[in-house]
Amino acid sequence: MSQNAEAFDGPPAPVPRITVQDLSNPPGQSPPSPQPHASACTASEQAAPTVDETSPSSSSSFEIIDMDAVPPAYELVQPHWFYCRRAEAKDSWLPFSREDSQKLEDVYGAGGKEEVVVATEGERYDVKLRERKRYAVYWEQAPSEVRRCTWFYKGDKDSRYMPYPEDFSESLEDAYMIAVTLDEWKRKLEFPTGETVILHNPKLIMQYQPITLQDEWVSSPSEQTRPRTVKRGIENIAVEIPDGEPDTVDHLVFMVHGIGPACDLRFRSIIQCVNDFRSASLSLLNTHFKKAQDEQKIGRVEFLPVNWHNALHGDATGVDEDIQRITLPSISRLRHFTNDTLLDLFFYNSPTYCQTIVDTVSSEVNRLYHLFQQRHPQFTGAVSVAGHSLGSLILFDLLTNQKTSQSDASPQQGTANGDPGPLDFKSLEEALQMMGLEEHLALLKQEQMDLDSLAMCSESDLKDLGIPLGPRKKILSFTRRRRILEECRAGVPLLAPGLQAGREEAGPSGSDPRAAAGHQDFLRALSTTSAVDYEYFDVGIGQVSINYPQLAFQPQAFFAFGSPIGMFLTVRGLKRIDPNYTFPTCKSFYNIYHPFDPVAYRIEPMIVSDAEIEPMLIPHHKGRKRMHLELRESLTRMSTDLKNNFLGSLRTAWQSFSRLPIAALPPVGEAECATTAETPPENTEAGKESVKRKECKPDFWKKILEWPRVINLNYFQVSAGIKAEEAESPQETQSEEQNIRIGMLNGGRRIDYVLQEKPIESFNEYLFAIQSHLCYWESEDTALLLLREIYEKLGVVFEQSQQ
Repeated sequence: MSQNAEAFDGPPAPVPRITVQDLSNPPGQSPPSPQPHASACTASEQAAPTVDETSPSSSSSFEIIDMDAVPPAYELVQPHWFYCRRAEAKDSWLPFSREDSQKLEDVYGAGGKEEVVVATEGERYDVKLRERKRYAVYWEQAPSEVRRCTWFYKGDKDSRYMPYPEDFSESLEDAYMIAVTLDEWKRKLEFPTGETVILHNPKLIMQYQPITLQDEWVSSPSEQTRPRTVKRGIENIAVEIPDGEPDTVDHLVFMVHGIGPACDLRFRSIIQCVNDFRSASLSLLNTHFKKAQDEQKIGRVEFLPVNWHNALHGDATGVDEDIQRITLPSISRLRHFTNDTLLDLFFYNSPTYCQTIVDTVSSEVNRLYHLFQQRHPQFTGAVSVAGHSLGSLILFDLLTNQKTSQSDASPQQGTANGDPGPLDFKSLEEALQMMGLEEHLALLKQEQMDLDSLAMCSESDLKDLGIPLGPRKKILSFTRRRRILEECRAGVPLLAPGLQAGREEAGPSGSDPRAAAGHQDFLRALSTTSAVDYEYFDVGIGQVSINYPQLAFQPQAFFAFGSPIGMFLTVRGLKRIDPNYTFPTCKSFYNIYHPFDPVAYRIEPMIVSDAEIEPMLIPHHKGRKRMHLELRESLTRMSTDLKNNFLGSLRTAWQSFSRLPIAALPPVGEAECATTAETPPENTEAGKESVKRKECKPDFWKKILEWPRVINLNYFQVSAGIKAEEAESPQETQSEEQNIRIGMLNGGRRIDYVLQEKPIESFNEYLFAIQSHLCYWESEDTALLLLREIYEKLGVVFEQSQQ
């Protein structure tokens, strides 16, 4: 059964030699000494020892497990493929989906000596089958081990079953096959590594660890060598196998993170958070778009992370070293957190580092977009962008500076179209002269360096050459910008790589405006004292005066999570957004926030300032408002009604009491009050009232006791009717608010959307403030809003979940 393994791994590795002992000998009687030539045998030779079924040792406590009278026939084990994920210095093995595992097994069964690459997990990871490694496609990630698993073990302290290595599993499978075929059990397999596996019966197989030398104070060997439970096949262990993903991608969304390298309270990266968001969207597609899925009208939405933090804090900028030199040594952990996270806000307000951030985001989005098109050539769907916190502000500034056509972008894209620019040097001498580093030319020539080899040098390489820190930073910045320019030329001929002006800039008099602008861009990359120039567009959207590159596509929608866009626009001096303003290339904008998010700000009041409009409440993904919100609204409405009814009842009761014994209250008997009910008001009231009193002969105290009935009949029941009529007003108000036109930033539709807080969050909003800013990655309500807006434009009907 190891032919396929030989085909992939070359010459077969020697099979582990295992010593087989017969456990059926009576206690106290040593087994016969094995002959030298038979002291060890391979797994395929384990049928030699015979088992004495009448041995006293056969009455073991392990036989309490019921066994079939007829030994089962041997069946091949069904393998499943796993991959290893390392987190916090601990390895955990996770299964591929059944579809991906079957693809890997099919390629494995086909054999062949050439390396085969299998795309898995929505083509976000490639598995090199011969190498047994799993590589990320769209982002940088260490390769993880892949294993074809058939046998598993679990210790007392393990929470899940772990797979054995493939060669170990093959040895166990061979021994199991012989034991089943010959119906010989209670066999002890000793491996060269010291492990011992005992096959008591098909349902009870245990592994014992080798006993190592211990100190006296260490626990006893029996405690150290507690057996592991061994299981055969994935169907015999408790493991959750993920569902496969549809091959068809309907929509692509790029997600940009906010400040810092971590995106949630568990300090996970943007990659892990986007993976959770993608998983939530796939689950919602199964529950809210099931009919469309069954009819194969939809596939899935792909979410890809965009990471810019590493580029800002990398060696190319050197900003971390500069900040570290001036950081105080006290409260080091807090200062490190501030330098690594909060300072990103200040970096974005600096023209030097703002240019770096914007260039990184745009180039990474374009790179991911072209790579996605290469791997999905049949993709014809639209593309959207989403940003969290500062990432939403970066996307907002980028989208406000996009060009609607080639003619609009061409005047500022000389270098992108192939014309010479400030970084187009043909020799190393020209580049060093431009940077003012001519004194290092001899050293680089001595090492036979040219422009191409210089671009491949890291900071450590330049340091080994003896180049000081300042020149090193200049060279690294130069090579980085030159590389970005070359990539944009090769991939997107008409896109600005981040060095071209996003709008017209005046150059020095008597010089070429295009060359002057490019020269200014190059100097800006090396400058640390550039002044910030705030400008106002015709519609009043102001940004830092830098060069905004162009995206390779026109986004269909822009989703902002927990966004400070409104605050930044106000700080820039903007008080109002023109209702007619819209992004040049993006026609939809959604500002999504949690009500307790301390970083989020609204957008609609900046467009419609003369009216107070409540934000749109995002429905719960199960199709209802959260219970505590309904209870709160009901109690508020009830208290208002009780207050109004109580005051009205007191007023009515006082008026009725003050008019006694006038017939303001009905008589006790309806037969007695017939005359009273028919009395016309036009007649003389004094005489008529005296007649009524004489005919009805009411008792004064009985009239007093009629108060509650009169009040309930005339006021509380009437108020209940009014309340029932007003019960529809919240829905009507919500519908009316949804139809309000809020400018053109979202095509005339609503912009601000607020999530519903959880019941536990409503107890103390300050306690959950930070968590509320980081909740969007795991929010099913947020994911469902994105899916509804995306598929609404595709004409797919949304189905309400029946949960």
